[in-house]
Amino acid sequence: MKFPSKLLDKLQERQLSSSLRSLSAQTDLIDFSSNDYLGFSKSEQLFDLVMNKLKTSQAQNGSTGSRLLSGNFSFHEALESKLAEFFHTEGALLFNSGYDANIGLLASVPQREDRVFYDEFSHASIRDGIRLSHAKAFGFRHNDLEDLQQKITSTEREGEIYVIVEAVYSMDGDMAPLKELAHLSEIAGFKLIVDEAHSTGVYGEKGQGMIVEQELEPYVFARIHTFGKALGCHGAAVTGDHSLIQYLVNFSRPFIYTTAMPLHTAVTIQFAIEMLSDTKERKILQHNITYFKEMIAHFKLQDIFINSASPIQSAVIASPSRVKEVTTKLKEQNFDAKPILSPTVPLGQERIRFCVHSYNTYDEIQEILFLLSTFV
Repeated sequence: MKFPSKLLDKLQERQLSSSLRSLSAQTDLIDFSSNDYLGFSKSEQLFDLVMNKLKTSQAQNGSTGSRLLSGNFSFHEALESKLAEFFHTEGALLFNSGYDANIGLLASVPQREDRVFYDEFSHASIRDGIRLSHAKAFGFRHNDLEDLQQKITSTEREGEIYVIVEAVYSMDGDMAPLKELAHLSEIAGFKLIVDEAHSTGVYGEKGQGMIVEQELEPYVFARIHTFGKALGCHGAAVTGDHSLIQYLVNFSRPFIYTTAMPLHTAVTIQFAIEMLSDTKERKILQHNITYFKEMIAHFKLQDIFINSASPIQSAVIASPSRVKEVTTKLKEQNFDAKPILSPTVPLGQERIRFCVHSYNTYDEIQEILFLLSTFV
């Protein structure tokens, strides 16, 4: 069967622009690329806790069906109650991934007559969910509240207004002005939605995220907490009041029409949440972020790095081929840092995204930045 010519043309366009993606298996390189900020994915303690629990529970290999059919277990509901308590909210609903959670929330909640305003740097899952909702959608300049307010006031006032931002942005590593957004939500009358994918586990007294850290819970309509980043496992949850959770159970298609989260995943989330009470790894992570930034200054790399206080530190090189060349050289020196290319980031904003972890050493941080300074 002949492959469609239009699709071949699109692949060729990617090839010619040096932005064609391909898969490569994980290796034993020094990790500056994964989202495993606290090292939980490699934790023997977490593994042992999960395995011991499954020996005494309903340890099916799979959940057997959707939550509304045969796949709902008491453990799911107990975990959701625990998550609601942990994140200081009325309710929580589990989804199989952060992508599913964003699609499930944003495709079902905003209605056709509503307006949704999203930061221009929002993740693809946010944009996809908004598009599926059929609500009127408007992007606003990154972290620009004046632009947001102007667009809210200049568009037709009809239906509900939703504003969605990310607590920590996945490509730049910078943070949304959450306190200012909370204040503006009361003035402008919008419902604030915050994706905490890259802040869950990293910020807050126990890793509850930036909304809890800044005590903004009453101002937020919904949060998306993803467990595949700092918690080192899989899945996600939408948190909000009881009415929101009931609505999602009835109208969120990614929740209704998919096989429920297996018990192994749910148990892993439970113990990962409990392990966050030990602040040691989070403190080490923050020290490593500080040292990484000190080494950026030491090697005079400030001009290429985006200012960020999060584990995500991005060096903009603005050339797909050059970004690939530099990351290949780093790999040859046993370091894993990934090139980020268009269309994930705009043309001219190609970069190397360095992810800092609690298990990176000072020597590793110093060496990778020294190497970068010799390659760029």
